[in-house]
Amino acid sequence: MTMTILASACNDKAGRNPLLADFDTPFGVPPFEQIREEHYLPAFEEAIREARDEVKAIASDPEAPTFENTIVALERSGQRLGAIAAVFFNLNEAETSDAMQQIALEVSPRLTELDNDIVLDPVLFERVKTVYEKRDSLSLTSEQRMLLDKAYKRFVRNGAGLSDEDKTAYREISTELSNLTLKFGQNVLGATNAFYLHLTDSADLAGLPATVVEGAAEEAKARNLEGWVITLQMPSMLPFMQYSERRDLREKVWKAYNGRALGGEFDNTENVKRIAELRMRVAALLGYPTYAEYVLEEKMAGNTQTVNEFLEQLLERAMPYARKDYETVNRYAKAQGLDSDVMPWDWAYYTEKYKHEHYNLSDEMTRPYFRLENVQKGMFMLANKLYGLEFRENPALPKYHPDVKAFEVYDGDSSLLAVLYIDYFPRASKRGGAWMTSFREQYVDENGKDVRPVVSLVCNFTKPTASTPSLLTFDEAETILHEFGHALHGMLSKGTYESLTGTSVRHDFVELPSQLMENWMTEKEFLDLWAEHYETGEKIPQELIDRIVAAQNYLSGYANSRQLSFGLTDMAWHTITAPVKEDIISFEKKAMDKTRVTPAVDTTCFSTSFSHIFAGGYAAGYYGYKWAEVLDADAFSLFKEKGIFNREVAQSFRDNVLSKGGSENPMDLYVRFRGRKPTTDAFFERSGLK
Repeated sequence: MTMTILASACNDKAGRNPLLADFDTPFGVPPFEQIREEHYLPAFEEAIREARDEVKAIASDPEAPTFENTIVALERSGQRLGAIAAVFFNLNEAETSDAMQQIALEVSPRLTELDNDIVLDPVLFERVKTVYEKRDSLSLTSEQRMLLDKAYKRFVRNGAGLSDEDKTAYREISTELSNLTLKFGQNVLGATNAFYLHLTDSADLAGLPATVVEGAAEEAKARNLEGWVITLQMPSMLPFMQYSERRDLREKVWKAYNGRALGGEFDNTENVKRIAELRMRVAALLGYPTYAEYVLEEKMAGNTQTVNEFLEQLLERAMPYARKDYETVNRYAKAQGLDSDVMPWDWAYYTEKYKHEHYNLSDEMTRPYFRLENVQKGMFMLANKLYGLEFRENPALPKYHPDVKAFEVYDGDSSLLAVLYIDYFPRASKRGGAWMTSFREQYVDENGKDVRPVVSLVCNFTKPTASTPSLLTFDEAETILHEFGHALHGMLSKGTYESLTGTSVRHDFVELPSQLMENWMTEKEFLDLWAEHYETGEKIPQELIDRIVAAQNYLSGYANSRQLSFGLTDMAWHTITAPVKEDIISFEKKAMDKTRVTPAVDTTCFSTSFSHIFAGGYAAGYYGYKWAEVLDADAFSLFKEKGIFNREVAQSFRDNVLSKGGSENPMDLYVRFRGRKPTTDAFFERSGLK
């Protein structure tokens, strides 16, 4: 993410670069308000030099390699660099600028070079290998064995065993990949910000709720324009697609969103092909048939066959329901006067109308009960009921933007657990979506001190206006609970080694804590504690909750088919065995065809903005969302059986999952919590796909 950086001198008043000094702040959080853009490059240069010296000392240690002087020493090396990188790259996502993006392009190759120099150093690898080969005689704890295993695989899976010629090729590929994935994300942000729909005729607002019109007017005012502006930011675009009666304008906005970075100034077309090709070449160098096989070796699923069978199993269940969903909506739309089949830009509009008519439910009916402040109160209350946590807002803590809120988080015994930042609202300098990240992970330092984490939640929710507070949709409220689940995974961590704590787990396991939290959003016992009308104070009515529950599986088949289409597209790009020569629209179409419900639109392409896999950590791993849904449904069934606030079940989940991070095999952790391996029964039942 990025920060608001003010122009100024390179150093603070004492002449120091704040990134190179110990963070003299409450709880050691980053001194955001002291940091300027010009601090970053000097800080990175110094920290990279320091990291190189630390690693060089490990490699040249005259003592025989041991777990402590090699494996733990490597784990502890580069801490200053890690802290600087956490600040810079987190802020480059949440508050970026042209200068920050340029710094990222300059710094990323240097970091890749450093990492390559470490893992491709034959002397260092020999020390790691020596310890690894003696692992059975070292009397290591399970956590220490996991750290050793991870350290050894870090070298092997990143080319340590390659010939000198192949090491050179690996260096070149990894450097290019680092630059391309960074550029991909920058292009998506640029393309998202480049489009806006400027409306000057009030007739173009037909169907839009007053809150949407007010928000569009404020967006126009912020741009010094008359009238109203709709952007591709989700809080602006989604309600427009749901309520606008102007089909031609819905089509324009939909095509703009689904054609982001497809041609034009921010074109990602060749970046997609090149990233996929380079990943294929990495896999081949390391002896894997495809990049997916390389990635999945370190996932719960284990291999491509398991993932493909999993996706096909869900697809077989979901597609009959998905087709039925489309037929239902298509019939309804035609009865409403649509003179053609429902197109993708019609979907949100007619499904919202259908939901309102058949379930007496709409986003505008539920929004008044999900005032942002109350949603926040509710999620903090849930953490208190389950885990005994207390959240105290501290406005005095350093922040990187005025919108950000900062909280001290305390455990049930009143000990400090973490610092939590929450950044709720969209802006041009922030990428879209919602995510959790950390400015510092939990670990135990060399003096035995438990260093607590600094966690951040970043969202893009509807901003308050002059007359209306921020009112979330049900989906947005569910989203913040999801990201809060990730935050709990980070905050409740209790481990020794930073690389094994918090969310540092296998990617098809990391979504379990987050998706589990979503389940409480349809529980009356939970909603009754905080969900009240922002104007009248009325508790959310039981009959409205009943309608939410009744509509929970509305379009479940379609929703599942959509998620599966992303998973299949991800797998298609990462199981190639030759560079993709065809145009990416046709490549993507073939990957998605068996999941398609609405008609295809040949002028759009999802891959060019698929940041999860081309700019994030989900390459060959997007299936993990559905994988984790099976886990979370199975896990929540135990809460349903014992009580949704049952402290014994919650404590077991905390002890066996949330606090363990990646210190043990995730299936072992899950079985310890659940008493058995997960089944798909609860998932299919909850999804209405029985």
